Amino acid sequence: MSKTKLLLVAVLFAVGSLPVLAQDGFDAAVEQGVTPMNQLGQEDLAGGTGESWPALSQSQFLRDTTLNAQLRSFYFNRDKSNGVRNEAWALGGSVLFKSGYVADRFAIGAVAYTSQPLYAPHGDGGTGILQADQDGYSVLGQLYLEAKLADHLVVDIGRKGYNTPYLNMHDVRMTPNTFEGVSVLGSSDPGSATQWRYGAGFISKIKDWTSQNFEWMSRAAGASVDRGVAVAGANVKRQDFSLGAVEYYSNDIINIGYGEATWRLPIAPGHALQLAGQYSDQRSTGSDLLKGYAFSTHQTGVRAELEAGAALLALAYTNTANGADMQSPWSGYPGYTSAQVQNFNQAGESAIMLRAGYDFSRHGLAGLSAYVLGVHGSGAASGSEDEGDLNLQWTPPSGPMRGTAFRLRYAHVDRHGGNPDTNDLRLIFNYDFPRP
Repeated sequence: MSKTKLLLVAVLFAVGSLPVLAQDGFDAAVEQGVTPMNQLGQEDLAGGTGESWPALSQSQFLRDTTLNAQLRSFYFNRDKSNGVRNEAWALGGSVLFKSGYVADRFAIGAVAYTSQPLYAPHGDGGTGILQADQDGYSVLGQLYLEAKLADHLVVDIGRKGYNTPYLNMHDVRMTPNTFEGVSVLGSSDPGSATQWRYGAGFISKIKDWTSQNFEWMSRAAGASVDRGVAVAGANVKRQDFSLGAVEYYSNDIINIGYGEATWRLPIAPGHALQLAGQYSDQRSTGSDLLKGYAFSTHQTGVRAELEAGAALLALAYTNTANGADMQSPWSGYPGYTSAQVQNFNQAGESAIMLRAGYDFSRHGLAGLSAYVLGVHGSGAASGSEDEGDLNLQWTPPSGPMRGTAFRLRYAHVDRHGGNPDTNDLRLIFNYDFPRP
């Protein structure tokens, strides 16, 4: 590793932090990196949950400024039955700066990311944790100005992280997606009985996992023209019921509409049933430049989750229309049967998923959780497919290991239409500065 790369990694140890690249726990029956509608909004970096600088002056700008970081190491190994392998081990992370407000109105923020190779066999690229040629990278992924229009209402301009169902950070490698554009985001008073979250914006460009540059949203989708995406959505939550919808429109490219409802029903102490439904509609727009022809399709999904003490059981079903494969060029796919490798969203495909998770904390293994799942998809032109996943995660809540997170993820995909089977192994380590 070069001196420059070593310096970039060393910087991550030199500053205090909050968890910039958080991992999801087992107790949400959705795939890692997916954003449900009830989490509509920006990345959770600007909320002041980290440690502020000491009050060196009465200036709010200095008093509320935070400097945070996370160290991350990631091993990725995907092996297909046709002999194709993607393998690498990387070390890196992120450093975040967020100022306090000037005159209670304006703030600035920035996040730098790096990923450097520890083990990167030549010819085995394509892991998504390093560039295609197995080189490392460093990038200023976020740099933005934030203006507070009112309490719970802000405007952000510049390069930023956002989290919505079809446009989000998809943080499942070394570096998340980030975006360039302008947005308005608001919410109701936290004390209100009915909680509203809403937002709108125009997103022109995206920086994907390993890129050092931002490209037009339309080109990331696969078109050879320069177009951005207009986004607007809202979510309302009252007690245990949540309902939300979001619309994405890119001229001449694609229009995506998404809606989701969830309802949690307590049934006994420590037990609850959560029901959820989702609907996605996608169609070409204007000159149909994405595929070169007009298309339209949709997917429906339902999910039931049973919370039983330390256990979580989930059953989900999705069905995709015959018109076209569902698209998800700017995020992870939000379908309820989306798994570690496959999204089960091909034209005409139906899928059913069973998932079981358990938190071992009550057995003296604090911070240890696990889940297993299986998905069967059928009806697509390429044939049926099955995926089985195992996830094991340990996040020590106290003691000398507090602030670390270890995660093992394994998936096996069995394809029955002549396509190669896949084994996918991921080992992830995070360390947050300072420990939460």
